This record gives sequence, C-alpha cells and structure tokens, in this order.
Amino acid sequence: MPHRFFSQVCFQPANQACLPGARVLSFICLGAGERCDFGTHVSVSKETRMTTLTRASRELYRRGPDEAFSTLPDLHDHCRQEKQHSSDVWQLPQTLQPQVADGQLTLSLENGETTLLNDWSFSQMCRLSGMNKETVNRLQPHTATLAFRDTLPYGEKPLQLLTTGKTVRSVHGVSYTRLWNSDLLEVVRDTAVDFAPPQTAHNGGTGLYCGEQDLFCFLIDPTGWVEIDGEAFAPGFFVWNSEVGRRSLGMQTFWFQRICQNHIVWDAVQVVEFTRKHTANVQDGLLEIRRHIEALVARRDARRDQFATVLKKAMHTRLGSDAEDVTKELTRRNIPQHYIREALAIARTQGGFTIFALVDALTRLTQRVSFAADRADMDGRVAQLLALALTA
Repeated sequence: MPHRFFSQVCFQPANQACLPGARVLSFICLGAGERCDFGTHVSVSKETRMTTLTRASRELYRRGPDEAFSTLPDLHDHCRQEKQHSSDVWQLPQTLQPQVADGQLTLSLENGETTLLNDWSFSQMCRLSGMNKETVNRLQPHTATLAFRDTLPYGEKPLQLLTTGKTVRSVHGVSYTRLWNSDLLEVVRDTAVDFAPPQTAHNGGTGLYCGEQDLFCFLIDPTGWVEIDGEAFAPGFFVWNSEVGRRSLGMQTFWFQRICQNHIVWDAVQVVEFTRKHTANVQDGLLEIRRHIEALVARRDARRDQFATVLKKAMHTRLGSDAEDVTKELTRRNIPQHYIREALAIARTQGGFTIFALVDALTRLTQRVSFAADRADMDGRVAQLLALALTA
C-alpha cells in the first residue's frame, strides 16, 4: 500500500483531473502559466535550501518540433545514426575552396567532395576569417566566396571538419576533441534504468532534444519519491553535450518536488553540476557522469527504504484517540476547520485516524484549491504531518 501511494504520482497540469488511481501528496504539478516566471524561488526547510531550475524550460522554448524526441531509445538511435554517417576531414585552412553551387555557398575539400555549410559551421567559418556573420549574409554568394578566399588564414596546422553526408557540421582546430552524443546516451541508458522524461510540455516539448548544434536530455524517476527533512522529493537530472563545440559536456543532478508544464523544476534540493570542456580528456567526463548517476540512484534506493519505513509507521500511528483529539492536533498545525471536518469523514472510511489516512484525505481535498500558490501552501502544511510519524 505505501508503494502504491507514491508510485502513481500524477503529473497532469493543475487544471486537469488526475489519472484514475493516481495520488498527489504534498507535491503538485503547475499548469502552464501558473507561477512560471523565470526567477529563482528560494525557501528553507531545516538544512535544505530549495531553488528553482529553469534550464529545461529554456531548452523547451528554443527547440523546434524537429528537434524533440518521444523516447530515449528514439533519441539514442538518431544520435547513433548521425555518428555512423559522420567523418572527420583534416585540411589546412588555406586549402579550403569556397565555391558557389546552385546559388549556395559550398566548400570544395581536398578529397574532391563539395559540401554545404549549415548555420553553425558557417558561423565558425566567419569567425575563422575574422568577418562578421551578418555582414557576410548581406553579400551575394559569389562576393562571399571572394571574401572568404581573401580572409581565410594561412596555417601549418590543419583544421578539423566534421562532415555528415554532404554537409560540414563544424570547423575546429587541432585542440578540439569530440565526444559523440550516442556515447553519452549509452552511459545514461545503462545507469539510469528507471528514469524517464517528464510529462509532455504544453507545447509538445518532451525534454529530449537534439539539433544541429547540441543535445539536451531531461530525465526523472517518477516512482523514486523519498523523504528528505520530512518532505517528499524525487530524483532527476539534466545532461547535455555538443558534437560541434556549441557547448561543453555536462550534467546537473537534483531532487525535486514539482515540475510544471513549462518544464520548470520547482523546489529542487541537493543540486550538483558537472561540466567538462571538449579537450583531450573529455572522454573521462563519461566516467564522471556515470559516477554521478550511480550516486543519485544509490541515494534514491537508500532513502526510499527509509521513506517506506516512515510510511509504514504512518499507517499504524494514530494522530489522536478520537475526533476531538485529531481536530485539536490539526488545528494546531494550521489546517482550516472545513478541511478538518471533511478529512475526518474520509479518514474514517480509510482505516481510522492514522497519520497516513489523514494525510491522504487532506491531500485529496487540497487538489480542489484553485490557485497554485495557495495549494502549495496547504500541501506544505499537510506534508509536515508525516514528520509526526518519526517522533511517535
């Protein structure tokens, strides 16, 4: 019974009904537009400092539909195919030959291939040549090729060109070391077995993205709720990488209470971030990411056992000997009288006045509150009742 109570958490938006059989206890999921500014919310619970994480929300609003993937296997398969069809070409900068083909700027490589540039590799070519991208974009293609030929540097060290099919995806010097997205996702797949993307965002975003410049992955364990300082939290993490030098390799692990449909993570604690630049030792970053995920899973398993013990005790500990005693205790905890009356009626049919039955009843009642801030306040008061099981 305790496992069922927390394993079916509802992640529906606040203005929709929960899934049949689901329960929501002291953590809610806000609807789009509710309390979803991009500031930082900080509150203190004992020694736990809560914060708001907006990284996934920023990714949500900068990604197009063609960059979103429904499942982690779909995302991994896409990245694996990109790696399979990609190769590096090493070439001195002065040997690059900008050309015009079908009205488009192309590069003729020493191996005889004619390749296109995407937006990112075009930006890199402009920086390499010391020209402003916006200025080059105003030029006719033929004029742009002449400008590149006049400004491309002369060097004795080759450039590293990543090609996928007939497109140059990036241009780097010799110090850049690539880490493939598929290699990162294999580590995630092997270590984060019980993790899944959050609920689909209001605009269809999934938390799993890969575009021409970078990858971002947002995963949570929807059944991993545990107790931290008397409140309920679940584990989650972000990982990111770029095969083309757009961003570093990195991850952020955390424990959260709420995720809204804008993919803002509310009331996160124990936030740990790791990043690694794409230099010679970037492959070691995969070992660090594996270690961080394994540590998160280990803490989840240890805490879940403790949380199950708390719930089991809450199911057998009575808050009072009769309705009058329970009313006095709930009133002392600032629970409104109309909630107390209804909760007592519900609890009588759920096993009496145990802490578990009363928390369950009050949690159902708080879901009727229209405003998210008021509902969050009431959920916080109800959550504190579980701590009574520890002292009973």
